[in-house]
Formats: sequence, C-alpha cells, structure tokens
Amino acid sequence: MKHPTETDALGEFLISARSLAEYRAIFELSEADLRGRRILDCPGGAASFAAEAAALDADVTATDPIYARTAAELRELARTETERGSAYAGAHHTRYRWDFYGDPDNLQSVRLSAATRFGADLTAHPDRYVAAQLPALPFQDNSFDLALSSHLLFTYADRLDADFHLAALLELARVTHGETRLYPLVDHTGHPQDNLVTYLRKSLHDKGIPTTLRPTGYEFHHGATTMLVLHPNQN
Repeated sequence: MKHPTETDALGEFLISARSLAEYRAIFELSEADLRGRRILDCPGGAASFAAEAAALDADVTATDPIYARTAAELRELARTETERGSAYAGAHHTRYRWDFYGDPDNLQSVRLSAATRFGADLTAHPDRYVAAQLPALPFQDNSFDLALSSHLLFTYADRLDADFHLAALLELARVTHGETRLYPLVDHTGHPQDNLVTYLRKSLHDKGIPTTLRPTGYEFHHGATTMLVLHPNQN
C-alpha cells in the first residue's frame, strides 16, 4: 500500500464511523430509499448505518476487509480510528464546513456514538457484516436495490488509480440492479477529482452504464456538494 508523503497526509485508509443521519444527508436518502430495500454499504467501515437502518425495515449488508478481524478488535479499532479522524479534522479545521457538526468535538461525539452502536450490532447481527473488498465482491448479480459508497473512491485517488476506480464501479454496478451512489468526488485534502470523474463516466457510458451528477445538501469538504450516481444497466 502506498503511503502519502505530504506532512498533513491522513496516512492509512481511515476507518470511519458514520451515523444514519450522516448517510441520509450524504446520499439524499428518502424513506422510500430505505424501507424494505436491500442496500449494500461498501465500504461499511465502523458505520452504524446497517444497525440504524434496520429499524426502518432496510436490509443492509455492509462489506469491508476490516470485518475479517474479531468483534473485539473491531470495537477497539472503531474507537481509535474515530479519535484519529476527529483529530485530523480538527488539525485541518479550515478545510471543512462545520454547519452539519458544529465543531470537531461534536464531530467526535457523533462518530463515537456511531462506533459504539456499530460494535453492538456487529456482535448481535454478524451476518450483516461481510469481509470483502472492491473490486471483487462475493455477491451475485443484481443482489441489491441500492448501493452506497463513500470516502474510498476519489477520496484516496492518490493511491487508488483510475483502473481500480473503474473496476470498482463496474463491480458495484454488477451487484446492484438499482442505483449506485458515490460521495465525495474530492480527495481527502478536498481537491476535486474532475478529470477522474469525467474519465469514469465516459468509460461507464461506453459499457452501457449511464451516470448522472446529483447535488447533495451535505457539505463537509468545501465544495463537495455532488454525488456520482450510476443507473441500472438496461442492456
């Protein structure tokens, strides 16, 4: 794995613990998007989305290579990674808009709460959490009604090349007969990935997968107000 060398780099891939409220805002999720739907969260990280969405009758499968670890290891990892991510955000405060969270302390509080719920759900419902990683997922074609993917593709464009991105998007499209929604379209420093987005959209179009850019009301990195949406392959 390549590690960035700039002094303010995030370093290792960050394991984030996001809440249902964050997922709703990021992906513009409606009740209809959730209720009774089969949803893939990829990568799931330490998010409480699967646990919380279950209360709304969503059937969420989260997948992430970290799920190969024990539940005890994952609970500890969720806590330490949340603290690391919050410290990074606080140290680079001006990169972000704080409307949604208020301040770094509240960001950490929200994420620690999500991490705690993730840990409890992991123990109670381990079947929701599948150890796997893009671009090769252990699911049959059209297994899901909706796929959500945040803060991996584009975020780590400094170490995941264009070929990886395309293979990952094709895999998400393969296992999903509905929409695939991806956010953000900037890297972890907030730099827009417009050229990469353009290349991927053309490549997907050439393979019969239409895409759109859809606005989202969530904005943490300045200017990150758009998600990429892959639409069902009609071929």
